[in-house]
Amino acid sequence: MHTSTVRILQVAEQLRQEHTLCDRLGRLTDTTRQLLVESGGMRLLQARDLGGFEADPLDFFEWVRNVARSNPAAGWVAGVVGVHPWEIALGDPRLQQEIYGASPDTWVASPYAPQGRATPVDGGFLLTGEWQYSTGTDHCRWVVLGGMVTDAEGQGIGPDGVRHFFLPRADYQIVEDSWQVMGLGGTGSKNVRVANAFVPEYRTLGHVALAEGHYSDRRPEAPVYHLPFACIFSAAIASVTFGIAQGAIEAYRDYLLTRVSTSGVVGRTDPFQQESLAEAEADLAAGILHVDTMITRWMEQIRTGNEISSGERLEFRRNQVRAVQRVLFAVDRLFSRAGSAAIWSTRPLERFWRDLRTAGTHICNTTDTVYPAWVNHVLATGITTNAFH
Repeated sequence: MHTSTVRILQVAEQLRQEHTLCDRLGRLTDTTRQLLVESGGMRLLQARDLGGFEADPLDFFEWVRNVARSNPAAGWVAGVVGVHPWEIALGDPRLQQEIYGASPDTWVASPYAPQGRATPVDGGFLLTGEWQYSTGTDHCRWVVLGGMVTDAEGQGIGPDGVRHFFLPRADYQIVEDSWQVMGLGGTGSKNVRVANAFVPEYRTLGHVALAEGHYSDRRPEAPVYHLPFACIFSAAIASVTFGIAQGAIEAYRDYLLTRVSTSGVVGRTDPFQQESLAEAEADLAAGILHVDTMITRWMEQIRTGNEISSGERLEFRRNQVRAVQRVLFAVDRLFSRAGSAAIWSTRPLERFWRDLRTAGTHICNTTDTVYPAWVNHVLATGITTNAFH
């Protein structure tokens, strides 16, 4: 267990106490942010020469899960913002110095959806747009935004024109009152707005190039930076989701110890409630193992000089979203078995369930595009990979 996880476990009760405060505030409390910083977990995927640990990704996923099991909003920020140092490690050294030169604990927000338009100009781009879901943005000094480079007529030039644009806080506006949601309210995932901001070329990365690993040669001796971007990001989202589910399961287990229904059924001895709890625990353990095992195998492949194929990436996403879906449905069953006690906002199960179901809507956790992409690949190539063969 990495020291970051040890530290976060030591302050778990403080994180739990901040859960409802974060939701009421609509962003992480300053105390919550400080607990994350002091644990060191936000620097787990940060390169050593930039002040980070350059740790094994499994250490990062474990830290994220343990943050989320105590405070889902903090876990979500940990998972999303905590991945950005991984990408920055592959950026231009000038960008790295600008972000981390003053402090290795600088946070960078996102989102990556290409909702902006970038006009090429001498030395860079002029970027304009508005983006939703900028997680943890109030506590960040930089943001990385997805945008489409346009041609002379203002039309996007296709997938190869999608880039990630890094901007300092002075170059974008946080749109207040733009985060009104049923769950994960404490993440403060507000809109950000940019109006004709100049972004130097060196503050950008190509989305397709990043996805295809074309920047990995900038860190040839560090296997963690050779992982597929989409997979490490979705694994982080899955880890947050698993952590929230663990918090929900623990809340249900605690409730079961004293529950007696109006008809006199004792929860702790009721076989139906016992079955639901056992299945949820097993599905959660299986989901974590499924994701972690594939990442472990990939790290071994990279260390031995073997590339990760497109089929393997699709297989990972198939397995990852299925693992999440099993956990979501298992916790839904627990929630339904909890009776009317589940609906009280003063009890932790209700809060965890709302946060969990909100996490389940993230594109990294949904099946709509992943399953067809994997099936179409298999039918077209006839090649099926399996990490457990």
